[in-house]
Amino acid sequence: MTPLRLLASAAVLAVAAPAALAAEPSVRAPSAIVIDAADGEVLYEKNADDRRQIASTTKLMTALLTIERAKRDDVFTAAPYAAGAAESKINLRRGERMAVRDLTTALMLESANDAAATLAEGISGSRERFVRDMNARATELGLADTSFSNPIGFDDARNYSTATDLAALSRRLLADRALARTVDLPRAELRSGARRRVVANRNDLIARYDFVDGVKTGHTRRAGYLLVGAAEGRGAKVVSVVMGEPSEAARDTDSLALLRYGIDQFRRPRAAVAGRTYAEADVKYFDRDVALTVPDSVALTVRRGERAQLRVDPPTELEGPMRAGARVGSVRVVYRGKTVERLPLVTAADVPSAGAPRKLLETLGLPLTSLLIMAILAGVALSVLRLRTVGRERRRIR
Repeated sequence: MTPLRLLASAAVLAVAAPAALAAEPSVRAPSAIVIDAADGEVLYEKNADDRRQIASTTKLMTALLTIERAKRDDVFTAAPYAAGAAESKINLRRGERMAVRDLTTALMLESANDAAATLAEGISGSRERFVRDMNARATELGLADTSFSNPIGFDDARNYSTATDLAALSRRLLADRALARTVDLPRAELRSGARRRVVANRNDLIARYDFVDGVKTGHTRRAGYLLVGAAEGRGAKVVSVVMGEPSEAARDTDSLALLRYGIDQFRRPRAAVAGRTYAEADVKYFDRDVALTVPDSVALTVRRGERAQLRVDPPTELEGPMRAGARVGSVRVVYRGKTVERLPLVTAADVPSAGAPRKLLETLGLPLTSLLIMAILAGVALSVLRLRTVGRERRRIR
């Protein structure tokens, strides 16, 4: 028996067979995309690099600069802002003071233009300087097809982006946990001194579908209806963008199709199963082996059509005493060439301890079976010798 037997052709085990890919979604939006939020990989796109008006999804960059340059507990004074009757706003009064966390909530849920103006002036000193900062940050992020002319999203030939860039910007924004929690709220309460306001999320998919958790709506006459969406499922998170939709209903229908398609590109099989034997190792001084396993099951999110692998690093030999569950090696879960999880490799049963006689015999190269045979032969020889001795004595007596 070899010192070690791996239960595979090598110390690499395939995890889960590939699954069939889902059919692409039917999307009527003129421009759309859905990406893997973990690495930005495009899962589906349609004219995703076309430059289009972006309406209030402009506020994604306003929010990013806010969380990067201000603290949530900072308090800003309301900027002078003459909002039109049809504009989204929270009716900030001149001189009113509000915490950045509440202004950001109003910005992302209610899409409040007066909150956007207040954040812009509070962070950069003026809206003009803030717009310059927005464009500089877009350049730093590599958003080559994006330009901003205001922090709100008014129609302007110089205020545009693409589905690709909006998805990348949103992915960056959602890396902030506090902001990610904010955009997942169906409604929220704002405080300004003794005044209380309640704002509702204009992204009504949040309230209607548990798996949807973001991000921002937009609409103007020129831009049409837009939605940057986000969803989680099967251990994955995806971000979608639809632009230029003719109605809220079309916007929501296409967004749901993209988000569901995105989530359906992933599976979450068990990469390792507790109690399953992944290797066997010899027990020193004994003619036996012990199974090696992992103590806990682990699931891994993988793309459909792809596999993960287990790389087992076991010991060459084990010597007792050792209790079941003792760590003796390791298992790496490898996906796309990277180690994504490390697990202990443990004994599935107790490893016995050898006594001094057994160790001596094994050290001398005499296995226990040989010793038993020798003992039997010695016993037979002694018996024969005794019989002969008894026979001779009887003959003398006669």
